[in-house]
Amino acid sequence: MSGLCGWLAPHGQPNQGAVGDGARAEASAALLAAMAAPLARFDASAVTSVLGGAGAAAVAAGVDSSHVFHKDGLLIALWGRPTLSQAGALDGAARVPALAARLAQLWRNYGPNACASLAGPFALCILDELSGEALLAVDRSGTHSLYYQSSSRQGLLFASSADALIAHPAAGSGLDPQALYNYLYFHTVPGPGTIYAGQQRLLPGEYLHYRGGRLSRGAYWTMAYQEAQAQPFKSLKAEFLGTLRRSVEESVGPNGTGAFLSGGTDSSTLACVLGQVSGRAARTYSIGFDAPGYDEMAYARLAASHFGTEHHELYVTADDVVKAVPRIAAVFDQPFGNASAVAAFYCAEMARADGVTRLLGGDGGDELFGGNERYARQAQFARYERVPALLRQVVLEPLLFKLASGQQQKLLCKARSYIEQATLPLPARLESYNLLQRYGHHKVLDDEFLLNIDPGAPMGSLNEAYWLTDGNSQINQMMALDLKFTLADNDLPKVVKACELAGVEVAFPFLNDAMVAFSARLAPQQKLNGTRLRYFFKQALRDILPRAIIRKEKHGFGLPFGLWLQSHQGLRQLAFDSLSDLKGRGIVRASFIDELQTRHLAEHPAYHGTMVWVLMMLEQWFKQRQVEPRVAP
Repeated sequence: MSGLCGWLAPHGQPNQGAVGDGARAEASAALLAAMAAPLARFDASAVTSVLGGAGAAAVAAGVDSSHVFHKDGLLIALWGRPTLSQAGALDGAARVPALAARLAQLWRNYGPNACASLAGPFALCILDELSGEALLAVDRSGTHSLYYQSSSRQGLLFASSADALIAHPAAGSGLDPQALYNYLYFHTVPGPGTIYAGQQRLLPGEYLHYRGGRLSRGAYWTMAYQEAQAQPFKSLKAEFLGTLRRSVEESVGPNGTGAFLSGGTDSSTLACVLGQVSGRAARTYSIGFDAPGYDEMAYARLAASHFGTEHHELYVTADDVVKAVPRIAAVFDQPFGNASAVAAFYCAEMARADGVTRLLGGDGGDELFGGNERYARQAQFARYERVPALLRQVVLEPLLFKLASGQQQKLLCKARSYIEQATLPLPARLESYNLLQRYGHHKVLDDEFLLNIDPGAPMGSLNEAYWLTDGNSQINQMMALDLKFTLADNDLPKVVKACELAGVEVAFPFLNDAMVAFSARLAPQQKLNGTRLRYFFKQALRDILPRAIIRKEKHGFGLPFGLWLQSHQGLRQLAFDSLSDLKGRGIVRASFIDELQTRHLAEHPAYHGTMVWVLMMLEQWFKQRQVEPRVAP
């Protein structure tokens, strides 16, 4: 991995590694090295450190992603490959060697607003020892992370991963019960919370200003949807294709660059453009599963053939999953329950063995251009909302519910389910199939554990993100929600961490700032036209992508875990042993685990297998960090 870490002591107090005190400096350097070690443990990234009188910072990254400045009591550490905007660059000093120095000038001139001049993926810290101030910031999509903790005694501690932060002895390592509950609800720990009590992390486009021992969070950037009538299609198409090409050009590394290829519209588009900008056949990598309903390799082969890529593929087996699970649990600094991380890891590992050091991922396309299947489903529910309330509440619903309850005809039950969902408001309707809600948290979790959590907190965070967006249309509100919970909290960490484990960097051309800004200008109907997903995107690429791929339903690298759980003894033993050990941690009821392993899995292996995976990965995460057997207060 790469990243940054460090601290700023309370204003007026010397660093324990203050310059001029040899013993203190040696101790401080050792502490900074201990924090930086988790950032470089998988790819052996070079670590650049700087110690001041009250602050310290380190960056673990390749030469093109590490930027450090130290002069006149000002320490700057920047991780990533950002550029300065035209307003920030001014004299054109945005080249890599001068980037940190230019940020120093911007800090002196504009204070916390300095981070708004950065574009692209980054994590930034500015430590001003003279004023006792600090600034932390991450990029607009949340590609890079920053965790932090503050106290009056220790000042400000920060790091790009929770593992690096807790390496500091003053950082708390006690687990937050609410974060554990949120993990079981979302299958990840959504920001700004973290798995550790007392720690927080920055949201996409957010900064933290530390001054006089006080913290102030703010957004230097937010997604600004422009929902007025868009410009003509022809000019939009030309702008889109030009922006796409530049985004890929900026994402290509100095050495070998390849691309994930699932055979969907996003990955196929990137494979095409990568070949164009590199002047050679793009190297593409796909994962398949020898399981009915899970293998999408035919579409990947179609795209590879159509664009003439140098294609590589691998079929992942249940044995591969058994080998990967402990490693996947170890690389994530928080519990993470998205099973497709396994496929992403093996894809990246295959690329690394081929000499590829950077992969292009298509993540973000769905959340920017309207590609998630639920957008179309929710548009159908919105049609029901437009039926006059009197007709719905007095005629349709009473009649249908009476018939459906008295007769179990399949069609009537389906209609009743539709109306039950349609009558729920957004975003609650999106959680209709949430596993924890379906089971009931009282049936899943121990009574003592439940005393320490707020079961309504996850829905509260969803409501806040949904209703505070700048978008007025349903599609933009849903996409804004997904930019946070689906992309920044789930998909990006999945791919970034899987690639980290394989020793590969990853870039996301669709999350280029110019591409994000372009997508915000599209009219809602250009993203979702009726129930047609990605309407503009597909129209703009219909002369480029094969028709079968444009018409393909979204699938991705879904893992047939529930299916294999029934047939593979080794995987079953790993999962069930993990769940057995989890019983003793005071979180999940033993009776629920027993019921899950017997009755639920027998009823629907694929559906209930998801919860088995989520619980297995939680226990595996505990094991990798040697967490005490019982974690609940």
